[in-house]
Amino acid sequence: MQRVLTAVQMREAEAAAQERHGMPSGLLMENAGRALAEAARSVAAPGARFTVLCGPGNNGGDGLVAARFLLEGGARVVVSLVGDTAKTTPEAKRNLTALEGFGESPRAFEVLPEPGPGDVVVDALFGTGLRRAPEGAFADAIGTMARWRRAGAKVVAADVPSGLQSDTAEPFTPCVEADVTVAFGFLKPAHELEPGASLCGDVRRVDIALGGEASRVVSGPELFRVEEKDAREALPVRRADSHKGTYGHVLVVAGSPGKTGAAAMVALAALRSGAGLVTVATRAEALPAVMAHAPEIMGLALPGDGPLGKGDLEALKAALEGKDALVMGPGIPRGPETGALIGDLLAAVDVPAVLDADALNAVAEDLSVLRRAKGPVVLTPHPGEMARLTGKPTKEVQLHRVGMARQLAAALHVTVVLKGSRTLIAEAGGRVFINPTGNPGMATGGTGDVLSGVCGALLAQALPLPQAAWTAVYAHGLAGDLAAERRGLMGLIATDLLKGLGSVWVRWGR
Repeated sequence: MQRVLTAVQMREAEAAAQERHGMPSGLLMENAGRALAEAARSVAAPGARFTVLCGPGNNGGDGLVAARFLLEGGARVVVSLVGDTAKTTPEAKRNLTALEGFGESPRAFEVLPEPGPGDVVVDALFGTGLRRAPEGAFADAIGTMARWRRAGAKVVAADVPSGLQSDTAEPFTPCVEADVTVAFGFLKPAHELEPGASLCGDVRRVDIALGGEASRVVSGPELFRVEEKDAREALPVRRADSHKGTYGHVLVVAGSPGKTGAAAMVALAALRSGAGLVTVATRAEALPAVMAHAPEIMGLALPGDGPLGKGDLEALKAALEGKDALVMGPGIPRGPETGALIGDLLAAVDVPAVLDADALNAVAEDLSVLRRAKGPVVLTPHPGEMARLTGKPTKEVQLHRVGMARQLAAALHVTVVLKGSRTLIAEAGGRVFINPTGNPGMATGGTGDVLSGVCGALLAQALPLPQAAWTAVYAHGLAGDLAAERRGLMGLIATDLLKGLGSVWVRWGR
């Protein structure tokens, strides 16, 4: 896992490094500037010119250090100080003096030579503390950088692109769009959440000698980025003496006439994710079409017809006997009693449950039914479903994804998987995990059904929460990435992820 820190937490980490280890702030800046210079060199063409735009704060100081290291390496460098130089911080002033010792004096950015293809522009105007839209000379400088980038220059940002809010990942107007962003010490929310992540380009986290325990001494909510190693190692290696009963039995309550594919995709994803057995429970008229998708799917016809309601409770309780996980929701026929049915079912059994699609819409009418659950519950809403669960507009959900997911998980004592670009996994205890895998090609019907099946299979194999959830999300996204390499983004469909899952397990030696 990589810890993701807010601006306040980053300041606490830096203070801890200085107090506990005697790490002077000047050395942290020196390390940051060196890393920034290395990143700039890595994207430069032979003989490139380097233009460094610095603000008056410590972010500008990082840029001044980078300029000095570039000059030491024999590069052609020009530097500009933007804003009120009277506000230049002591560390930045010290590095300005050091830079001038190399014969380079800052110039007004309006008279700088125009960078072109192969050249590099270093954006060191603002750091993580920006709270309002850039104005005046800063806005002009950001606009100038955008023009230079359109002309072919590469832009390398120091910590966060200027104009991007570090904690919310929301851009002000104007905002730098970077090709590379060098994250100092720890990742920030702007690096991992959209729309900020897209504006950061290639994010490169560098160690600036804060100390290994720096992130453990900061206060406030915990946010993490899931790494492939985390997901791979969460999966047990299969023993030679195992059998189908070792890997759990998933009950899938899904599908209805016209929506049998949803049930089949959940079941197939569970089977492709290691579940020993999978049974689909659905209305009798839908069952033959579901089972026709694969001979490995077992079926159970639910009595009655029409929407699921309280009359189905006893049949579902019986169906869950001997099962290790429940996935419920995709394609179910929903009616006025469906939410109450789900609440009564979860209160009667202690198997872990994944609720998706119309199961979420059903419980959204009365969320109190979830508080009666005997076993762990995972909710997997997309933004529209999250809006119904929280009673907030979808736009607000998208603006406050981390907070919304964290609050809902804590309020209901469930695990929330808020789907979308950079899917979030929030546990009831307050920790939130960001998933980096997946692509826009997965914005197609059925991919959420596949995710539910993967999650159900891992829960059936006794992976605890939240590991089961973030492992499922990571593997699901990686399956989509591997499938997109073969199909492209436009041609990707949900069932391609089933083959992609196989590629993931091969890659992970599982």
